[in-house]
Amino acid sequence: MITSRRSRRWSAAAAAVTAATVLTACGGGGGAGGGGGGAAPAGGGERPIVGLITKTDTNPFFVKMREGAQAAAEEAGVELQTFAGRQDGDNESQVQAIETLISAGAAGFMITPSDSAAIVPALDQARQAGLMVIALDTPTEPADAADATFATDNFQAGLLIGQWAKAKFDAEGTEAKIALLDLNPNGVSVDVQRNQGFLQGFGIDLADPQTIGDETDPRIVGNDVTDGAEDGGRTAMENLLQTDPAINLVYTINEPAAAGAYAALEAAGRQNDVTIVSVDGGCPGVEAVAAGQIGATSQQYPLEMAAQGVAAVAAFAADQTRPEPTPGKDFVDTGVTLITDQPQPGVESEDTAFGTENCWG
Repeated sequence: MITSRRSRRWSAAAAAVTAATVLTACGGGGGAGGGGGGAAPAGGGERPIVGLITKTDTNPFFVKMREGAQAAAEEAGVELQTFAGRQDGDNESQVQAIETLISAGAAGFMITPSDSAAIVPALDQARQAGLMVIALDTPTEPADAADATFATDNFQAGLLIGQWAKAKFDAEGTEAKIALLDLNPNGVSVDVQRNQGFLQGFGIDLADPQTIGDETDPRIVGNDVTDGAEDGGRTAMENLLQTDPAINLVYTINEPAAAGAYAALEAAGRQNDVTIVSVDGGCPGVEAVAAGQIGATSQQYPLEMAAQGVAAVAAFAADQTRPEPTPGKDFVDTGVTLITDQPQPGVESEDTAFGTENCWG
């Protein structure tokens, strides 16, 4: 059960932060200066500063991430400073937040980059000043522009919903007509990985695994973008229904986009004969699975990411300890679970009761 597993992880993260804080109080922090030297807490004996920079401060995923970081910081006695972009894609606000944290003498920060490539010069500046940089949820491009990444395995998240949909359609003997509701045209890694994971899970040959929309499989009706928002999901679904009114399988980048897609399908009278799959595992999304609006979703754990991130920065402030990636991966995998009330043979899943116990938002 993830409930107990995550409780153990939380306890370990809190213990790590507490231990790191004790070490810092004993003089473990290094001075700011060349690459990776470790920024000293502002004001000498004050608590180490840990930053959290999210894409926005309104998305429930980032709200829960902030809650997890704050709880871990309070448990440890470190100071958390939080920042967010005005909207998804607001790179400039994130750059300004990094500059603020450098000036404050922070030990390091966690960031969900709005633009994985454009943020890199600011990250380089922070690391040269001695701050630890941890990417949360969205890897940087290149990935080694951050000291570590704590994230859902987004390809696996897509793979699970693709495998579930494939098993369902095979059992029904139904030929799929697929609409893909992605994030935006920027090719952000999370967007690409979820999309390509879904397609591979459904058994569709990938052309370039780093590119969205280059597949030639005739089952794909088309792609459109949603900005990860309900309004965007509705518009994208309306557009794709105009391309082919017989669409019967919809992949969505996240559950707000799925809610918009369902609204468009309902308006067209198609809500009962189209299967929607998504990624997030937020409480509204799990409720939508229970209500039959979403067939299956891959649940991720933002609180877990943030709690582990706080622990890692605090440990770095204490003695320059750096987190190790999950064996076999180049990042720290914070877990993903398929949530559905329509289990399919050969696809591991949990039901919505489990999803409700572990949801967020």
